[in-house]
Amino acid sequence: MTNHSLVGIVVLNWNGREDTLECLASVFAIEYPNFEVIVVDNGSVDGSVPAIKKEFPQAVVLETGRNLGYAGGNNVGIEAALQRGAEFVFILNNDAVVDPAVLKAFMEAAGAYPDGGAFAAKIYYKSAPRLLWYAGGLWQEESGTFAHIGMHATDTCSCFEGLTETDYACGCAMLLRASAIRNVGIFDPMFFLTFEEPDWCFRAKKKGYRSIFVPGAKVWHKVSVSFGGENSPLFIYFYTRNRLLWAERHLGLNGRLKVWRSTVREMLPPWEEHRPGESHRFKKRYWRSIAWVKRLRCDWPNPTRRAMRRAVMDYVFRSFGDCPQAVRHANRAAPR
Repeated sequence: MTNHSLVGIVVLNWNGREDTLECLASVFAIEYPNFEVIVVDNGSVDGSVPAIKKEFPQAVVLETGRNLGYAGGNNVGIEAALQRGAEFVFILNNDAVVDPAVLKAFMEAAGAYPDGGAFAAKIYYKSAPRLLWYAGGLWQEESGTFAHIGMHATDTCSCFEGLTETDYACGCAMLLRASAIRNVGIFDPMFFLTFEEPDWCFRAKKKGYRSIFVPGAKVWHKVSVSFGGENSPLFIYFYTRNRLLWAERHLGLNGRLKVWRSTVREMLPPWEEHRPGESHRFKKRYWRSIAWVKRLRCDWPNPTRRAMRRAVMDYVFRSFGDCPQAVRHANRAAPR
């Protein structure tokens, strides 16, 4: 690796014209002498492609003609970057903007960690530029979930300043080493959206590559714009289904059972626990059960609950890739 290795920057667009134009404006202001920008358009119908070509003619624009999801669309860009000789591939969400020194920080970290396969940016909320969204990723075995280190913390101290190994690099802004991609492979399109990056990082770890958090690589993210929010039916569907798939591939039996227990708990209304000093009489338990059933009946038609149930069913029956159209319809109808 030279000091100025060629970096292929892959930005995936799907009907996000204004976000993508803002993202690319920040990308072309990056202070690094050797990068190439590849925009992959996943079948947009909002005029994105002509607008991007007009504003940024120096970008390579690849049109897939249809929505291949995060995994499939980025795979098109990754393969193109490798074919064009990139030694590193920077995957960047189109609803993010970058610091001009982002590649400089990444490349310094890549030099310090030759066994690093993935390098993670420090990501802030775009709406609150000092508020952290991601400063490393952590798998929480007991709860069966991933967590963002530093989430909602104000970045005013030295707590998140060191280069550290992390469980996974967030796909919003992650740098991948080309040699690692060739060894590990590309994203698995079965996931379509969510969990592709922890799946890739855990596959890479099995082959001896580490994931490194790089605090000097700063990015500001609008957070789940394409989903309609982190609690939208669309996000909940992919998160629920793909967490089960990820657990199947990377956890032992005990870990998978914890994920299933967490999933079932999230699908059902909370059970009112017995309070200290309260009678254990049958009558109390009976009425508590009746109240829980009523909450279950009220929750049953909720779009988020329906998305979760469909996600579990699709996982069980091995239906992966894009979600059913009913989930997208529910997402459009859900209040924002």
